[in-house]
Amino acid sequence: MSRTERLNETLSNLQYNSEDVEACAVVSEDGLIIASSLPQHVEETAVAAMSAAMLSMGGRTAQELKRGQLDLLFVKGDDGFLIIKNAGPHAVLLALARKNAKLGLIFLDITRGADAVRDILS
Repeated sequence: MSRTERLNETLSNLQYNSEDVEACAVVSEDGLIIASSLPQHVEETAVAAMSAAMLSMGGRTAQELKRGQLDLLFVKGDDGFLIIKNAGPHAVLLALARKNAKLGLIFLDITRGADAVRDILS
């Protein structure tokens, strides 16, 4: 199985095993989509670029405030959550979760997914 197929399988497993995850993607630190299960109406390139910008700003903020290396970004909106988790030195796992999601389980599932992505990309 190719690396892309393995990444897509990881994304599918994340959504299948975590009913509160509506969509997910693997994004490079440069803001490029590596693999995606985002809805068709979502512009992947824009999401990837914004994610990279958020990561850059979050990382600088964490360093400036002496919080260590950035591991996870969490955004709460009226209609749900955006969670971006480090998945190795050059990629992140992005997940969209329902507004009534069980966040403890989501964080566990996303951590497992990010670990799988890290293993595939290394």
